[in-house]
Amino acid sequence: MLFMKSISQSTTTISLEQYGIKKAKVCYQLSPVELHHMAIEKGQGIEASSGALAVNTGEFTGRSPQDRFIVKDDITKDKVWWGHINIPFDPLKFDKLYNKVVNYLSEKEIFVRDSYACADENYKLNIRVINEYPWSNQFAYNMFLRPTELKNFYPEWIVVNAPGFMANPGEDGTRQHNFAILNFTKKIALIGGTGYTGEIKKGIFSALNFILPVFKNTLPMHCSANVGKDGDTAIFFGLSGTGKTTLSTDPNRSLIGDDEHGWTNENSVFNFEGGCYAKVINLSRDNEPEIYDAIKRGAILENVILDKKGNVNFENTSITQNTRVSYPIEHIENIQVPSIGRNPRNIFFLTADAFGVLPPISKLTPSQAAYHFISGYTAKVAGTEAGVVEPVPSFSACFGAPFMPLHPSKYAEMLSKKMIHAGVNVWLVNTGWTGGPYGIGTRMKLKYTRAMINAVLNGDLGLYNYDNYHIHSVFGVAQPRECPGVPTSVLSPRATWNNDQAYYTTAFKLSNAFRENFKKFEQHCSEEIRRGGPQRYAF
Repeated sequence: MLFMKSISQSTTTISLEQYGIKKAKVCYQLSPVELHHMAIEKGQGIEASSGALAVNTGEFTGRSPQDRFIVKDDITKDKVWWGHINIPFDPLKFDKLYNKVVNYLSEKEIFVRDSYACADENYKLNIRVINEYPWSNQFAYNMFLRPTELKNFYPEWIVVNAPGFMANPGEDGTRQHNFAILNFTKKIALIGGTGYTGEIKKGIFSALNFILPVFKNTLPMHCSANVGKDGDTAIFFGLSGTGKTTLSTDPNRSLIGDDEHGWTNENSVFNFEGGCYAKVINLSRDNEPEIYDAIKRGAILENVILDKKGNVNFENTSITQNTRVSYPIEHIENIQVPSIGRNPRNIFFLTADAFGVLPPISKLTPSQAAYHFISGYTAKVAGTEAGVVEPVPSFSACFGAPFMPLHPSKYAEMLSKKMIHAGVNVWLVNTGWTGGPYGIGTRMKLKYTRAMINAVLNGDLGLYNYDNYHIHSVFGVAQPRECPGVPTSVLSPRATWNNDQAYYTTAFKLSNAFRENFKKFEQHCSEEIRRGGPQRYAF
């Protein structure tokens, strides 16, 4: 209880009148200790045995992509890739809804934090986060970069976060009562009706995914990154649940960041964030000691189940499978300071293939790399969503379509140019199933995946030639015949099935899904990129 007795609430404050929030009690730049205590005092969280704050985000335990909007105005109308991912929002409707939200927040106790994104000073974006709840503000402390002084701080963007405000769809132009709206003209991220904190960080990420390529000629990436002792940078692309955070958090390499980065023309890679936001489903110290030990005082656990002693049951998914923890990056011992690395030598595309047909690791040509980047494949398994009873292919362009305002071909074109310029090796890594599909086979052992990653980083997979690699007959990728620390049989997905007919039937089923998905991108891609995917159908 010494933690609670040490609290001394900050007396520094600011006015929010300029944003339309009137007569609010403003709690400005409170420490994590203060915010932790206030969340518990208000009955919004409890302290876990580790010292972390455990909260329940309420109705929404994940992002709501269908309720993400971008204001369509002179800045965005001809640049944004409009559709079901980037849904247009009327500027006048935004103004009316914004006024409703700030009126709702007026006369309340409000939590405000000044921070910034982008570790590289040349790309720094100052942010002011305005929260209804103290634990949401602590999340902002964890996830954004923390200024050392605020004397000359001027916020370029503001995030207005009001989980308790419910929109009226018929009147406000939203789909339902929750919403996350970006306004690039007014530089506002407006979030309401949802307590899920991921909307805060992904709002700024989405903004940077427009700002950096359009105005800074810099590639934004949904990836993790680390650096070796000799300065070699590795990048890990992947959708949620494929292992970005786990595989980049390596005791032998320094972590640059676990989720959001920029790749500049000055041959550097920099972290957007100041913290990590990791899944904790089935977390154990044996498998992921760095993440497990990062869950301590200052961290925030979301939607987990605690026993009477405050111990977390990481296997309990009764609230959601998307159980999470956020923590400042300093909770990881081995980090890169500042969070910047040189041009990458290796890029890994992570996929959790629930069909069990992709090789556990394979080397991609430049055209294959562009194709798989645009495709952004992983798979959903039974039980993850209502109605999913067998593996379902899931494609998210650039491994992060919900956060990409521009057409995927724009990001792919930038990535291809940078890969060629830097001479990067690109690898497709299947962290999913082996020995059969989900329900028959088993999940790839983490120790094998780590061994394959290490073999690449150590240069132990050998040169690319026909003696060391086999060309997959369906997907055309080059899979190694041998890898230190991995049984040879594991490297061939067909061999693990012990049923060639069943294997090839399933492999062609997945290849057909790739081709069908890619049809919507074909007119924007070169013939070379189109040839980077599976080249034939099977029925």
